[in-house]
Amino acid sequence: MPTVSCDKEELWKRLGRAYSAEEFDHLLFEFGLELDEDTTEEVEAAIKKGLPAERPQLKIEIPANRYDLLCIEGIARALRIFLGLDKPPKYKLAYPPGGEADLITTTVTQDTQRIRPFFACAVLRNVKFTERSYESFIDLQDKLHQNLCRRRQFVAIGTHDLDTIQAPFRYEARPPKDIKFIPLSKDRAYTAEELMTVYESEKHLARYLPIIRDSPVYPIIYDQQDRVLSMPPIINSEHSKITLNTRNIFIDITATDETKLGIVANIISTMFSEYCAEPYTIEPCKVVYPDGSVRITPDLQYRATSAHASYVNSCTGLTLTAEEVAKLLERMTLTASLSPNDPDEVIVQVPPTRPDILHECDLMEDAAIAYGFNKLPDTFPATSTVAQPLAISKLSDIVRLEWAFAGWVEALPLILCSHEENFEWMNRKDDGKTAVRIANPKTLEFQVVRTSLLQGLLKTIRENRSHPLPIRVFETSDVVFKDPSYERQARNVRHAAAVWCNKTAGFEIVHGLLDRIMLMLEVPLISRDDTKAKTGYYIKEREDPTFFPGRAATIYYRPPKDASGLTVLKRTLKAALNRPDDLEIGVLGILHPTVLEKFEITYPCSALEFNLEPFKKELQTPFA
Repeated sequence: MPTVSCDKEELWKRLGRAYSAEEFDHLLFEFGLELDEDTTEEVEAAIKKGLPAERPQLKIEIPANRYDLLCIEGIARALRIFLGLDKPPKYKLAYPPGGEADLITTTVTQDTQRIRPFFACAVLRNVKFTERSYESFIDLQDKLHQNLCRRRQFVAIGTHDLDTIQAPFRYEARPPKDIKFIPLSKDRAYTAEELMTVYESEKHLARYLPIIRDSPVYPIIYDQQDRVLSMPPIINSEHSKITLNTRNIFIDITATDETKLGIVANIISTMFSEYCAEPYTIEPCKVVYPDGSVRITPDLQYRATSAHASYVNSCTGLTLTAEEVAKLLERMTLTASLSPNDPDEVIVQVPPTRPDILHECDLMEDAAIAYGFNKLPDTFPATSTVAQPLAISKLSDIVRLEWAFAGWVEALPLILCSHEENFEWMNRKDDGKTAVRIANPKTLEFQVVRTSLLQGLLKTIRENRSHPLPIRVFETSDVVFKDPSYERQARNVRHAAAVWCNKTAGFEIVHGLLDRIMLMLEVPLISRDDTKAKTGYYIKEREDPTFFPGRAATIYYRPPKDASGLTVLKRTLKAALNRPDDLEIGVLGILHPTVLEKFEITYPCSALEFNLEPFKKELQTPFA
């Protein structure tokens, strides 16, 4: 969760009094926040030593979905309302004297649809910044960029001194060689191509370059005089930069996600509208899209929803009336009133600062917070149950115990891996229909959800090469496959895998490990051609690029069925037609040298991996 640093003295001033450490920690806990750190002692110690020190800071941990609390302004505003010191402010749009016709207009061109198609803007008039409020304004943008905006991938914010530029504005997308301007904190003009090279050495901007680097066109914003305002999501221009003396601020927001665009536009404008000459007023702007549609941004319209006292009571164990629920919701920056038609219903007006309110359960949570979690009544559950493991978990434990008894060591690799490890390093091809990809991986090591346990075991061996041979490792855990038939578009499958590493390949070792676990599961070894066998397993030679040619086998399992004459006849006919009912559950063999080379393993390895799902049975009693 994000952490916000607040100037301690400034926060006390906004709250109207100073708090002791215990008092403030209790207040935050009651509101659903947590005090992560108070730097007062560190600052005092530095001052005693004669060292330079900043003012004491309070570092507050914020819920990931409370974007209105990402700055001291939002935190102080919410806490004052929670304490009953203020009423929720009414955010409103302030149109110029000429009405909508006089609004600042930005025209969006068709080429922007190729890279960042959505645009919004707003104006804050007659702003008076102090040094601390100016720093807070910049810090809020950074917090939004890192959290909701996903490091500017989805949304990017630009702020400009409106008095240095001239409306109307144009939001375009041009080839990088055709874009040239003086970027922020530079003293000469660069083309967009040159900036891609210049900013590679600047860590705070280099992370954003891949967002647009490979695009044939870059987004760019111009004013009426063809002066560049910004090149989102990378950098603003030096010409329009804001300072402590800025009085009128133009905010531009570009995005690839329209929902996040609206949230960011509302948060950035409402949080700092308190510094306007008329607090909590924002001058809207007009955005004209390529299809001719016109939108007024930001959209500060309050959303109407409702909560029912009976629902709140059923979830919290309280006996509140609708009037009491309304008063509690008022403490959470919401506007609530009683329904004229239903005595159980509360009509709630959700402000534009609360995009986290989606359903009635969110209102119930806010009511519970306002009431006090520690005050909620304790009750025993109406029913009692005895827990027991899932069938697949019990089966996994059996495999783990047996393999551990055999002298093998269990490994616990990460579930995520790189695309190369999952496919190229295992000599496998990605058909695009197998592995679940991570949309925004933090590092290259966490690109996909693994589809096999082998790469994790091989990495474990690589990191433990100094251990004496043989190295015997195993794992029983889930792999994940894409599956459109599921609502979540993917399914988990429990696998068991083992790898033997020694001076000799040891195919017979992993074969014996398979035989041992099948013996424990009471699955007999059968012949592939034995159509009369009710159940069993067998192996059949296969060609697999992951394994050495001629040294790999497929593991087949025949699920138990009745052995009537008709069933045996059907099985015989299917076997003759090469369409048996037997399930392909896994593979074992000697790993290919190129696979071992990729994982930097210099000794031969044999591996076994198979699916445990076909063997699970429903539990009748808890497994001890």
